[in-house]
Amino acid sequence: MNEEFDIKEIQTTFDFKGFLFKLLRYWPLFLISMIIAFGVAYYINVRKLPVYYMENMITIKDDQNPFFTSNTSLTFNWGGTTDKVNTALITLKSRSHNENVVETLQYYVNYYRDGEYQKVDAYKQTPYFVEVDTTKYQVLGKEMTIIFKDSLTFSLNTKFEDGNQTLQNYGDKEKISKFINGQDFSREYKLGQKIELPFFHATLLPNPEVGVVPQKPSYISLSEFDGAVRSYMGVNISPESTGSSVLRLSMTGQNKSRLVDYLNTTVDVLSRDALERKNLFATKTIRFIDSSLQKKSAELLEVEDELNSFKNQNSIFDLESEGSDISTRLNALDLRKESIKQELNYYNVLENYLVSRSNYTNVPAPSVAGIQEASIIQGVSSILSLAEERSKLQYSFKEGAPVFADIDRRINALKSVLLENINSSKGLKQQELNSINRDIGGLESEIKKLPKEQQGLLKIERRLTLSEGGYNLFLEKRGEAGLVKAANVSDVLMIDPAKDTGGGQIGPNTRLNYIMALFFGFIIPFVFVFLKVFSDTKISGLKDVERLTKIPILGVIGESAVESNLTVIEKPKSAVAESFRALRSSLQFMYKKQGITGSKTVMITSSVSGEGKTFTSINIASVFALSERKTVLIGLDLRKPKIFGDFDIDNKIGITNYLIEEATIEDIVQNTQLPFLDIITSGPVPPNPSELLMGDKMDELIETLKQTYDYIILDTPPIGLVADSFSLLKYADASLYIVRQNYTQQGMFSLINDKYKKGEIKNLSIVLNFFKDKTARGYGYGSNYGYGYGAYGNGYHEAEENVGVVARVKKLLRIGK
Repeated sequence: MNEEFDIKEIQTTFDFKGFLFKLLRYWPLFLISMIIAFGVAYYINVRKLPVYYMENMITIKDDQNPFFTSNTSLTFNWGGTTDKVNTALITLKSRSHNENVVETLQYYVNYYRDGEYQKVDAYKQTPYFVEVDTTKYQVLGKEMTIIFKDSLTFSLNTKFEDGNQTLQNYGDKEKISKFINGQDFSREYKLGQKIELPFFHATLLPNPEVGVVPQKPSYISLSEFDGAVRSYMGVNISPESTGSSVLRLSMTGQNKSRLVDYLNTTVDVLSRDALERKNLFATKTIRFIDSSLQKKSAELLEVEDELNSFKNQNSIFDLESEGSDISTRLNALDLRKESIKQELNYYNVLENYLVSRSNYTNVPAPSVAGIQEASIIQGVSSILSLAEERSKLQYSFKEGAPVFADIDRRINALKSVLLENINSSKGLKQQELNSINRDIGGLESEIKKLPKEQQGLLKIERRLTLSEGGYNLFLEKRGEAGLVKAANVSDVLMIDPAKDTGGGQIGPNTRLNYIMALFFGFIIPFVFVFLKVFSDTKISGLKDVERLTKIPILGVIGESAVESNLTVIEKPKSAVAESFRALRSSLQFMYKKQGITGSKTVMITSSVSGEGKTFTSINIASVFALSERKTVLIGLDLRKPKIFGDFDIDNKIGITNYLIEEATIEDIVQNTQLPFLDIITSGPVPPNPSELLMGDKMDELIETLKQTYDYIILDTPPIGLVADSFSLLKYADASLYIVRQNYTQQGMFSLINDKYKKGEIKNLSIVLNFFKDKTARGYGYGSNYGYGYGAYGNGYHEAEENVGVVARVKKLLRIGK
């Protein structure tokens, strides 16, 4: 036999078809998993709040002041539209900007109402607005219930446990911890009445858009300021196209009114800040001019008083023609000298500012001193633009970031050029001043030739002219600055404000949840079955046996519905009984092929206990006996005697007694209810079963029985546990190796394969026991063997008792058998 079959080592080839059939066997598990997954998805979906998408559109213009001239310029071009767009992008995402928006809208106040499954955002859906007193401390995270009794009166209710509560002042953002006694707080107020409590300071103002519903509760709470700001820093900003000055702002959230207000307010705040920045120089110039005007006004009054007093004391009221001519010329030179001195003074101040300061946002405007030189104006403008950009970036980046190093490098380069231009301009102005001083000196020498009264009057009038000139100059600049500031408009223009038009819902994505449910509902049982299959080392069917060994399969035996081992006797028309008849026919064919005549022996063994060895022995002996062949069943498992219990016979005396010569063959042979079947039980458990089975008495017993019986069935110990069966192989004309489905370990085949390959076991065949093919209807034992009647067995087999669905599901879900 070993020449006919080539024994292979255990294969690891994946049986994909078999795996699919196993998946089909677990269809109830997949069904249950799908039901649970879709139930969870439905539970989540119906409780998910709607998500809305709102957007608005703005443009960043480059509007120049319509009153811009070389003399009235108090503003600068901040690098053109591109720089303004970049500045707007950074500003809108900056923390400081969003702090201003949250403060403006008081978005640290949360409004809620009862929804179908949970509380939902009720911003602008309550009959009131909360106006928080930002100078007082407010409790954080404490839910307060508002219930209206009528259109004006409401109760404020909350509950405290003993302990510290965190409070915050929204004015200076300072937080404190305060102990509050445990209490159920409730107090009545009216709309518009100030609420002054240790933990809450606010006023509830009426919302004319929402009517009061008495006894319907709503809820408010206050969030920590920085946390509220962080939740609104996710505004999405995108240009309409590359390089475009049109920006689209969008947000998603669960309350459309809240989104609309935030998007529009963030643009309003940006526009307001841009206008303030644009007016920065005009504002500072007006402030400087106002202070200078006060000084010049006082100086002018003082000189006028001095002139009037001089005229009265000296009885002189007008200069003579010569003195008047000198005075006119001197006044012109004095005014020009004063103008040059102002310019030189500005250059000195600007130079000192550039050298000694690192923050350039407050660099004085050149127009204040009447500077007309283009290089100076452009240099100051560029430095201010970079300084403002750096200031904005501080809200988005930490100090020391590479972006700051690049801006500082560009500022320093501009400083160097500007300082060189300042030195050059100062030199030219100094030369012009020296020339004027010489002209004034010449005229002053002519004045000395005039009478003393005329000299005194001329000197005072010169001072008065200078004071009037300075006062008029500052007054003119004040008017120009006011005109520029009034004419300035913001560079931020709202094209399309955010608006609730009735749509905008983009979520929740319930379809995705159902897709995920489908995926997980399938993948979880799939992985379970996959792991179970790959971790299961037991024989699961004929494919496993064929894969693991080349020992021929003689037959398969189905799962018996009879509690005892006497299936053939108790249910002779069952499918299991037919499988034993088929097995009998196969054995007879084997004997005939081998040329064995006369008495024949069958040895039945297995790997371990519990695989159905005794069950097979009893029933194969029964089918031989039912065919009226004298049959004897010998229980040779001396360590664990079994067969006597099913036939209700005594095990006090058996083969052990014969082997130790305490009994004769006639003493140990016992009759059964079948006329042609006798039993020899094991008898008492001996201390040396292997030695007894190897003795001469065993040879004598077999030879004696062959003279009386047609078939001798040997029920032997498990071959994988003890060596007793190997000593009995010499008596066997055919050996049956019992493999139980979902019980026998695959590794057990290595031992029997090795013995078979070496020729130590001959005429060996495999019988698959407790077989249940879930891929076919009924008990089909495989087309290769033809031992069962399958679906067409009706009328030949007794009907098996149907097992309930619940019981089958429980049985299916069992891990291991």
